[in-house]
Amino acid sequence: MSDASERTRLRPLPALIFSSRWLQLPLYVGLIVAQCVYVVLFLKELKHLVLHAWEFSEQQIMLLVLGLIDVVMISNLLVMVIVGGYETFVSRLRLEGHPDQPEWLSHVNAGVLKVKLAMAIIGISSIHLLRTFIEAGAMGTATGRVTETGVMWQTIIHMCFIASAIGIAFVDRMTQSKH
Repeated sequence: MSDASERTRLRPLPALIFSSRWLQLPLYVGLIVAQCVYVVLFLKELKHLVLHAWEFSEQQIMLLVLGLIDVVMISNLLVMVIVGGYETFVSRLRLEGHPDQPEWLSHVNAGVLKVKLAMAIIGISSIHLLRTFIEAGAMGTATGRVTETGVMWQTIIHMCFIASAIGIAFVDRMTQSKH
């Protein structure tokens, strides 16, 4: 047996514990399936927009386009979680030198991934809040879908997301400066 294989061989319990990271693989495959569902949703909404563009008002088109952007941002979030999470917690993807390697993947770790996810969630929340603000013009009418209380709570929740992201980034910065 070579020297290198003896150094990398783990005792049974540490080997079992270390191998347990592969239990996350079905979770990442499930997220890939969820991303496929989002692709179908995107195409369905895009078809709806294209087929009815002449009938819709500018505001309706804007709301549908914001919905498309929302689906894309959620899909981007899924890619970050799938690729970054797998690379960080399961196994290396060995993409070094590949022309399509995401720029952020070369320096991803659990802290960076948390900050990126928090920023993506804020972006998604911003789109939802913008849609709510656009729909707020119809508040109090028969066609209105939002209420004052709904707008208030969405704004408060969005601000909590921002505060959380700032807190995560601050803690990550503190832990990085200590290393």
